[in-house]
Amino acid sequence: MSRKLGAEFIGTFWLVLGGCGSAVLAAAFPGVGIGLLGVALAFGLTVLTMAFAIGHISGCHLNPAVSFGLWAGGRFDKSELAPYIVAQVLGAIAGAGVLYLIASGQAGFDLSGGLASNGYGEHSPGGYSLLSGLVTEVVMTFMFLIIILGATDERAPKGFAPIAIGLGLTLIHLISIPVTNTSVNPARSTGPAIFVGDWALGQLWLFWVAPIVGAVLAGVVYKWLGSEKS
Repeated sequence: MSRKLGAEFIGTFWLVLGGCGSAVLAAAFPGVGIGLLGVALAFGLTVLTMAFAIGHISGCHLNPAVSFGLWAGGRFDKSELAPYIVAQVLGAIAGAGVLYLIASGQAGFDLSGGLASNGYGEHSPGGYSLLSGLVTEVVMTFMFLIIILGATDERAPKGFAPIAIGLGLTLIHLISIPVTNTSVNPARSTGPAIFVGDWALGQLWLFWVAPIVGAVLAGVVYKWLGSEKS
């Protein structure tokens, strides 16, 4: 278990540092900023690379919603939920901490920029409402778990799951960055929110509730969808 938790910590650390780091440090860099497309790809690449690196150790959840969804789908032991979630959240906080140390080294850095935190209403990149954010996070997490459960099904082509999951997360970010800055991951949302405080912590509840609801629904649906029983 200690190796599994260590892998989840490192993997979630990389997801936050790589994904949020691309948004904070590289998205708007003068002349060569990677923009929304680059940030979406960065998040997908963090999951793809870690799936190959630690998937055989911990399953590479990196996300409390994924752990809940796999449990609901009958793929994960309930007794491991709490330890996995703690490791993921701690990894996310560590990743956000390193990002903060790096970003704050630039003259004029201001945490009010959000450190890639998730938000709705006036804190939504596109000014989308709470309802829009709720629907987006539930649906996007639902689809993410359908992709994960399907790609890792023992009947699926072997060896391609990390690619499908990484590209799936990229697509999710392409759709939903304008709405909520894309969470689909309570740990990813918690890391930056800890450092930003204020509104980011005040809105954090949505980015725990909605992804977990979407993930559990997907677990239940795929348990039926993927059943071999007639």
